[in-house]
Amino acid sequence: MDRRKFIKGAVSSLAVLALSGCDQTIEEFLQNHFLEMSKDDMEAARNRLIKQYREKFGMDFKLGMEPALPEVLYSYGLDLSRCIGCRRCVSACVQENNQSRKPQIEWIRVLRMKNGSLDLEESEHYYEAEMVPKEGYYTIPIQCQQCENPPCVKVCPTKATWQEPDGIVVVDYNWCIGCRYCMAACPYWARRFNFAEPSIPKDEINPNIHYLGNRPRMRGVVEKCTFCIQRTRKGRYPACVEACPVGARKFGNILDPESEISKVIETKRVFRLKAELNTQPRFYYFFSI
Repeated sequence: MDRRKFIKGAVSSLAVLALSGCDQTIEEFLQNHFLEMSKDDMEAARNRLIKQYREKFGMDFKLGMEPALPEVLYSYGLDLSRCIGCRRCVSACVQENNQSRKPQIEWIRVLRMKNGSLDLEESEHYYEAEMVPKEGYYTIPIQCQQCENPPCVKVCPTKATWQEPDGIVVVDYNWCIGCRYCMAACPYWARRFNFAEPSIPKDEINPNIHYLGNRPRMRGVVEKCTFCIQRTRKGRYPACVEACPVGARKFGNILDPESEISKVIETKRVFRLKAELNTQPRFYYFFSI
């Protein structure tokens, strides 16, 4: 069901907009789906957003709409024997992806567990990051697993979220109605809902953005990790990979047999979280020691 059918029968588009709690203009709300937009539509949306952001934040943004690269399928690896739980990945992700500081939104969670345990429900979500690593414990960062069979995509009533050809699951914020079905469907707690207007200090805003990634969000929509789509589609690593001080994070094109991530999967014992659910994550965990 597309959004036009979804809102059909409603009293008015304004009523739907008010009920969703989403801070969008009617023009934005009724905008074509990103996948249906022509080049002219995309340019119009780009110009409107750049103007809107300039008025709101008092600065110019570079808004990209780069498509998926051909013959590329992104995958991620995380070496749990190296991760020390310093949370630098979290900070880098927040800064790169324009996540709200107040209220606080973070796409990456770092859980601490006792050696030998894989019970995520018994993990520590909050601990002193200055006191790492802690003897007898290991840490496991969790974020969007970019599933090959993503349950979040299946439940979205407006098709506001989908999987791109390069494997990245994205969200068209202008089509999200904030129903949060995707949050309920995700077994990794990888999606975040903006209950309030996101707040970012002006001097901490990243103006290099992508329409489907780190552009400033609005109240009433769901957001998530996109493997830093604004970076990776330009040949760069995700911010969390670059920020890791111990080299625990690996990223690359799994279709390239010579890529680092392909070598990890080929030579290491890897596992995927909640594999029994058949979500088929493209996020692999492994131990190198």
